[in-house]
Amino acid sequence: MHTAASEPVFDLTIKRNCSISPHDLLWVLVFVACVTLGIATGFALAGAWPVLPFAGLEILVLAAAFYLNGRHAADYERIALSGEKLLVEASDAGRVESHEFDSRWLRLAERPLGRDFRLLLCSRGSELEIGRHLDTERRASLARRLRRSLPNR
Repeated sequence: MHTAASEPVFDLTIKRNCSISPHDLLWVLVFVACVTLGIATGFALAGAWPVLPFAGLEILVLAAAFYLNGRHAADYERIALSGEKLLVEASDAGRVESHEFDSRWLRLAERPLGRDFRLLLCSRGSELEIGRHLDTERRASLARRLRRSLPNR
């Protein structure tokens, strides 16, 4: 049973912008591989057989890039403030890490990074970057919303 005190004051889940699913990405890879191998086979039949190994290498490199991209397709950050506790749960390539902070000792810091900035939660000597999957405007909006929700602003 949940009481009103245990309900989150602030609860936000941030996901990566993933415009194509890993399954659809696999179909793109299969299509590109078929086209590449078809063209390479045509050149091989015309006598330029060294094209085939390079076409195979191209497909392997593209498959590796798609695999690395697909591993991060489900990455997310969940930030929840409930009472005096702020919970940050982050998933990176399937590895989930949870961090809990006492909101009374928490400070939100912005560190410049070129024309952009990093958003950091600072508490008792430790720092945790949040909002990594957001653009600059949305990261600034997250900072404003968090500052309004934190007790010590």
